[in-house]
Amino acid sequence: MRWNNLSDDDRAAAPALFGTDVVTRTIDTPEFRGITFHEVRARSLVNRVPGASRMPFEWTVNPYRGCSHACVYCFARKTHAYLDLDTGTGFDSQIVVKINAPELLRRELASGRWHGEHIAMGTNVDCYQRAEGRYRLMPGIIEALTERANPFSILTKGTLILRDADALAEAARRADVGVSVSVGFVDETLWRSVEPGTPAPERRLDVVRTLSARGIPVGVLMAPVIPFLGDSPAQLRATVRAIAAAGATSVTPLALHLRPGAREWFLSWLDRHHPGLTSSYRGLYADGAYAPRWYQRRITGQVHELAAEYGIGPVPPGAHRAVPERNDGPADGSPPPPAGTQLTLL
Repeated sequence: MRWNNLSDDDRAAAPALFGTDVVTRTIDTPEFRGITFHEVRARSLVNRVPGASRMPFEWTVNPYRGCSHACVYCFARKTHAYLDLDTGTGFDSQIVVKINAPELLRRELASGRWHGEHIAMGTNVDCYQRAEGRYRLMPGIIEALTERANPFSILTKGTLILRDADALAEAARRADVGVSVSVGFVDETLWRSVEPGTPAPERRLDVVRTLSARGIPVGVLMAPVIPFLGDSPAQLRATVRAIAAAGATSVTPLALHLRPGAREWFLSWLDRHHPGLTSSYRGLYADGAYAPRWYQRRITGQVHELAAEYGIGPVPPGAHRAVPERNDGPADGSPPPPAGTQLTLL
């Protein structure tokens, strides 16, 4: 085991967090400054989604934990607590890299226990975040899936997916492949504030244009629609218009939801940047992680009307489809989202 640039406290804590087969690196280049990578050899990669019977997909692959996109609303922040890592800036800067992901996936897909089910990627943290530019795990993952003609889908905010356009096109010739790009708004001021580590919305829409031109259908997950900051009729229209102009096959809105971990981080950001909205948010989300049904239905209705006006559909390709109405609510006791408005893991 080798440790780079760790304090004595970090050296003592890291083996307990990740086991003994881990290398921790800091890289002093502009694109990675302030980010620490924990390279681990995972023991499994294909994960069954808890409560899969209620999901639009049952199996996921996540080659990274933590995400340098640093979206202040990211629901996955709480997962860093399971490693005793900070769910705020630690989630943004302490990135766990499963360096053996491609070889491990090949082995799992070859197992007699695997029956070729759809695999969703990008449902936890973005598989095309900045770390992917260094570690290049996705080409091997896509190749392994293509060899088995295994259907899969990818959801991303990252423009790095364009590097793998040829591989995706080849995969799409052999199996059902879906790509969705996440663009919740096109307001650049809002983008810089709440998604500081992501490519600009217009650059993400360039991904839609480029992949569509390659014959790969791309839908847009319009997520999150942020109450009071990104949900005015003019903002919704501008976003749907830009999505349509990029050639998206579909647009699916998702109202902001604030699970534990994300909720605290987002509200602290709100206190700093928009203190006048704090009480409104506490009222809107008083019953749990999800916005009230009336709000979700309003946003969904407005976006679907705009989508019809601009000639695009409401349902994205691949596995990233709207979740049907559920009979039971989320684990935190908040009401379930209405049909067609929420993706449970996003």
